[in-house]
Amino acid sequence: MKLVIDTNVIISALLKNSVTREILLFPSMEFLLPEYALEEVEAHKDTISKKSGLGKEEIDIVLSILLDNITIIPAAEIKDNLTKAHRIIGSIDPFDVPFVALALSIENDGIWSNDKHFENLKGIKVWKTAELLKLIG
Repeated sequence: MKLVIDTNVIISALLKNSVTREILLFPSMEFLLPEYALEEVEAHKDTISKKSGLGKEEIDIVLSILLDNITIIPAAEIKDNLTKAHRIIGSIDPFDVPFVALALSIENDGIWSNDKHFENLKGIKVWKTAELLKLIG
């Protein structure tokens, strides 16, 4: 299974050792992330550190481990679908446009996000953590 992951999934996995982190490390799954998401994680690193109790170096180590099973997709590979993605989700949350553009650009099985505004995407399957947990058992 190949899934586009939302930044909230990465941040959740950085905050604590959780089911989310375990799923991200599951070897038979493949995850895709637009490079923009790494900038978003970096912008929230102070908050992640405060909430998790981890230092920034520790966060970097955990992130590095998680990224071993995540393919970072350069912006150039999704640019052709940015306009279409903006029409789909831009008015709801413009920060989610790169994730929808990625889902439209590369063959995948959907987007993994726990954000409610992803629930009504037409033509793109959206997976919640609980659904993935049931799937991998």
